[in-house]
Amino acid sequence: MKTTIRRSILLRAPLLARLAGVFVLSSLLLAVQGRASERWATLEAIHQLENPRDSAEPGQLGELGAYQFREQTWRMYTRAPFSHALDRRSSDAVAIKHYNWLKSELERRGVAASPYRIALAWNGGIGAVLDEHPCPAAVDYATRAANITAELENRQLADAR
Repeated sequence: MKTTIRRSILLRAPLLARLAGVFVLSSLLLAVQGRASERWATLEAIHQLENPRDSAEPGQLGELGAYQFREQTWRMYTRAPFSHALDRRSSDAVAIKHYNWLKSELERRGVAASPYRIALAWNGGIGAVLDEHPCPAAVDYATRAANITAELENRQLADAR
């Protein structure tokens, strides 16, 4: 009886190992997808705060596009003319690069890159996250962005069910 059980377990070991591998791979994919989902939700929240109607009119400081980039920020990531910030695909590509840069800068400095902190840095710069007393306008912006991000993520989870 013991021999039969051992043989049965040994025969199933490769199958169990494959299933464990699939589970680990699935978990990693879900984690990556979750991070991409959080990035999407955070950027969409920023878009909703910055330029929800996709107006082509420049902001008070000459900002353009869905995310109201300043030209200096735009130039950090692309050689395309600043006017391309009005093109949503170009703007999205730069927004992803800027998000990734903010995230890596915060993590490099030992700060968790939550949607709130990404939005705070987006609006007030990295220094606003590191400062013990960031300006109230940047805090308000980041709070609203984090709330919108959470709402978007909750909707996405509900739609997935």
